Amino acid sequence: MQLLTDSAAMTLALDWAARGLYTTSPNPRVGCVIVRDGVVIGAGHTQPAGQAHAEIQALRDAEARGNDVRGATAYVTLEPCNHHGRTPPCSDALVRAGLGRVVAAMVDPNPLVAGQGLAKLAAAGIAVSSGLHEAEARELNIGFLSRMQRGVPWVRLKTAASLDGMTALHNGASQWITGPEARADGHAWRARACAILTGIGTVKADDPQLTVRGVDTPRQPRRIIVDSRLEIDPAARVLAGAPCWIVCAVPDPAREAELRAAGHEVILLPNEAGKVDLPALMRELGRREINELHIEAGAQLNGSLIREGCVDELLVYLAPSLLGEARGMFSMPALTSLDQQKRLRFHAIHPLGDDLRILARFTHTKE
Repeated sequence: MQLLTDSAAMTLALDWAARGLYTTSPNPRVGCVIVRDGVVIGAGHTQPAGQAHAEIQALRDAEARGNDVRGATAYVTLEPCNHHGRTPPCSDALVRAGLGRVVAAMVDPNPLVAGQGLAKLAAAGIAVSSGLHEAEARELNIGFLSRMQRGVPWVRLKTAASLDGMTALHNGASQWITGPEARADGHAWRARACAILTGIGTVKADDPQLTVRGVDTPRQPRRIIVDSRLEIDPAARVLAGAPCWIVCAVPDPAREAELRAAGHEVILLPNEAGKVDLPALMRELGRREINELHIEAGAQLNGSLIREGCVDELLVYLAPSLLGEARGMFSMPALTSLDQQKRLRFHAIHPLGDDLRILARFTHTKE
């Protein structure tokens, strides 16, 4: 049997953390493995909010296997918490269990933790370190980090287009530009988000459900509609099945009452132009503990979100086709100088069937 190195043990902890990809929000996705003499004796990942964190799950697993954790090493993908939230501090549990060493992939950016968990462990005589596979751990919790550090969710804007950047014909026909692999992948990205946002233009044109389909997920993301004048049809499919947040800029007491009676929440956030204040909306979503926001909207709202600096990365599916003069991905004003262009960097490029998935991040965004 091959004994685990520190690197291999943390990689395994990251694998465990990924098991909570769709379930832990608003908490971070965390995995923990407990190792003695290079062999795993306990493992676990954070459960849905209000239930046990990864460290507790791993300790329980070790106990269930009949393994003694005293003096063993715990590899955890995020610094153990040291405060009472929905659950007691994990750092206290690790101290009581008598661990000899704790290796964290990264320090928790939550101001309630921020190094204090590791400090508590060190004060109890436990050897601690952090930084092993930190980049991978940050990617797994990019939304949680964004909310903790910036007060806003990580915003991912998804679009599918031909090679010449067109998303639909002038008559609106768009099914299907990309193939089944790309469409299935898009649902997986929906599933990991805390919320999916679209605009009233898309609701009127496509009547989408904005639900996760074809992916085994225990919960559906919250659906958010940007609708400045509350024009949404109460029979729109996006309003079916679960309460939505509808963000407007112009009060309409009668429509608001109708929507609230159906279980939805109306959020009034006007800017000076009488439109929805998009940066204020991002701050409000951060306050509401939205970690990752997935956007599927039309060119108009896409362009507004980008112009307002609200988007962190683009999730673009490119099909090997040309549509010619048609509808584009973003409605952006004409530039007079190349100095005005929005700069991005390619983060990941991956083939999916006949299509290509591109993750590109705006250079103004700090990961």
